[in-house]
Amino acid sequence: MKLLVFAGSTRQASWNRKLAHQVAEIAAEAGAQPTLLELGDYQVPMYNADLEAEGTPPDVMRLKEAMAAHPAWIVCTPEYNGSYPALLKNTLDWVSSPVKGDPVWSNGLRATRGKVVGVLSASPGALGGLRSQSHLVPLLFNLQCWVAPATFALSQAASAFDASGRLAQDAARLRVRAVVDEVLRAAQRLGAP
Repeated sequence: MKLLVFAGSTRQASWNRKLAHQVAEIAAEAGAQPTLLELGDYQVPMYNADLEAEGTPPDVMRLKEAMAAHPAWIVCTPEYNGSYPALLKNTLDWVSSPVKGDPVWSNGLRATRGKVVGVLSASPGALGGLRSQSHLVPLLFNLQCWVAPATFALSQAASAFDASGRLAQDAARLRVRAVVDEVLRAAQRLGAP
């Protein structure tokens, strides 16, 4: 099963980027074929319908293709002011926007509809980013994704990783593995696109 893993952050020392790396490693151990996508590798402007009318940016098309090519995703979302970050919202807004006149991409939900999505978060606080998850899940539903009921919010993220960037506690790795397993199992059973 092909699995797309990405974090809603481009910060070098981001706990959610570290968590995404761990997800990819754990998914590979579970037999999946993970692709670790770095949003910082794409030049995506803030969504603007006037800009879109001039033509969908090339890196947005690359993102659409990457997301469409994977039947399952795992998103690691930071929590900023009690919600998910603008980077993640902007990415999903562009990916779900139709490309007018394009026979393949004229349906805006082509890259998102039917995807099985697992949601994780990491935060230095005690809740581990639960509020960001609670805001992100309705957006994913609106994009016609199937969101896995199992989630994981990594609290106290500043001390949750060892010097090599790995999760320091076996319990945290087991919680991540539970989400990975549920996403893979659901994608297999649902025959996600």
